[in-house]
Amino acid sequence: MASEKSKILVVGATGYLGRHVVAASARLGHPTFALVRDTAPSDPAKAALLKSFTDSGVTLVKGDLYDQASLVSAVKLADVVISTLGSLQLADQTRLIDAIKEAGNVKRFFPSEFGLDVDRTGIVEPGKTVLSAKVAIRRAVEAAGIPYTYATAGFFAGYSLPSVGQVLAQGPPADKALILGDGNAKAVFVEEGDIGTYTVLAADDPRAENKTLYIKPPANALSHNELLDLWEKKTGKKPERVYFPEDEVLKKIQGQCSAFDFASLVRFSRNATQNKSFSHFSGAESPIPLNIILAIGHAAYVRGEQAGFEIDPVKGVDASELYPEVKYTTVDEYLNRFI
Repeated sequence: MASEKSKILVVGATGYLGRHVVAASARLGHPTFALVRDTAPSDPAKAALLKSFTDSGVTLVKGDLYDQASLVSAVKLADVVISTLGSLQLADQTRLIDAIKEAGNVKRFFPSEFGLDVDRTGIVEPGKTVLSAKVAIRRAVEAAGIPYTYATAGFFAGYSLPSVGQVLAQGPPADKALILGDGNAKAVFVEEGDIGTYTVLAADDPRAENKTLYIKPPANALSHNELLDLWEKKTGKKPERVYFPEDEVLKKIQGQCSAFDFASLVRFSRNATQNKSFSHFSGAESPIPLNIILAIGHAAYVRGEQAGFEIDPVKGVDASELYPEVKYTTVDEYLNRFI
């Protein structure tokens, strides 16, 4: 007889990634609870989202990260807590840790991660400082003795693939394509629904307990050059590839001007400070400084931090190896949406 599915509470349920985690939890048969501030919002889009939750059997739980009593009550309903909060609220996950400790019933906690592995990244400043909140939360979880899984996932497909990997663009390349570095380091692109699926599958899996879960589907680990090759094959178009050398990327991150034709880079940006390619990283639809966008891009596209490493089995597990049955969306399939 199959074991009973864990009860899952999603904090940040109505956010960009949270809704996908909620959907996956319900689809995979878990009693699912979504923490929401308002169960009857006036905003039509949010009301429609909550209706989709309840239609799929999800229970809406009224509560707030900043109301400890409501938070504890919500946590007591669940065996597993998955946080998908954005970085503006990352540090405040200490409140969630306190609630989990007080409730005393949680068997697994997934703090909000879903990007670079913050314990092994060599991301340059200011990215390092921004990610330090995730590092602090990891240490707080461990100090509290709460069983955990840290889910890392590379780039969200919905943010990175519409521009065919260009970190400063809002759409596919026309006559030119911007590439950081030499374009040969592999990055990972994961469809958001698949992130939800792998995360929820790990919730009851003892192999993922107190480990980092690396979500990097093998067919979706591509260099930027390979990504553009795929795009060119699909469209028959061959935009000029403009390579932004690593030393120039680093200078720009540090706020220095250079001899590189930066005017070309700015034209690529299409209002780069409003770029939403990393909006989960920032926590909302808020603008992200160009140097932070470039620092993340440098870590992935130049340093190859999302794919170019072997997983230490003592510390981590590969989601694709744990769950080979998952039929994930490939980059090849995803790009067809833009043809």
